[in-house]
Amino acid sequence: MSKRFSQSCENNKQPILDQLKPRLVNQRHLLEIGSGTGQHAQFFAKHLPHLCWQTSDRPDNHPSIDAWIAELNLTNLRSPLSFTIGEDNWPNQPIDTVFTANTAHIMQSEEVQIMMALVAEHLPLQGLFLQYGPFNIDGTYTSDSNHEFDQFLQQEGCGGIRDIAELERWAKGLMLVEQIAMPANNLLLVWRKHG
Repeated sequence: MSKRFSQSCENNKQPILDQLKPRLVNQRHLLEIGSGTGQHAQFFAKHLPHLCWQTSDRPDNHPSIDAWIAELNLTNLRSPLSFTIGEDNWPNQPIDTVFTANTAHIMQSEEVQIMMALVAEHLPLQGLFLQYGPFNIDGTYTSDSNHEFDQFLQQEGCGGIRDIAELERWAKGLMLVEQIAMPANNLLLVWRKHG
């Protein structure tokens, strides 16, 4: 069965949508980096019909993403592009918004640096980058559970939870305009491209 299910995606999709809706009113072309199972893309595209939602991920995740897409006949939801940070070129299509959820702590730090630089380079002026997940603030974990999670991630070979100050150094051309507290000790970071 190609369709995969993530309980954490199921739990956080509505709180994330509640924050995306008012911020994406004027946006039209969104690239999702790391679409994972495809659950987020299907749910968000359904509730944001004015927005073209372009999925992307490593090829091995495409069958699940396509299976979620096939469930609904949404004209604004696109099949995934093969896009691996550090390997593939930036998609050659209009993009005024980028969304990514739970990717920065999986990637190695060099990959996160590349992602921040690519988004900053390719977004148009005033374009938005919405980044969801666990983040540290001023070198401090926001909860004991995030500290434990970070230790687990690093034992598994992942890059671990990134600090917001670190991201700001790497995001030259992007300004962090909002830092929104979310359930389960996560944050939604809203970046805007400035001149």
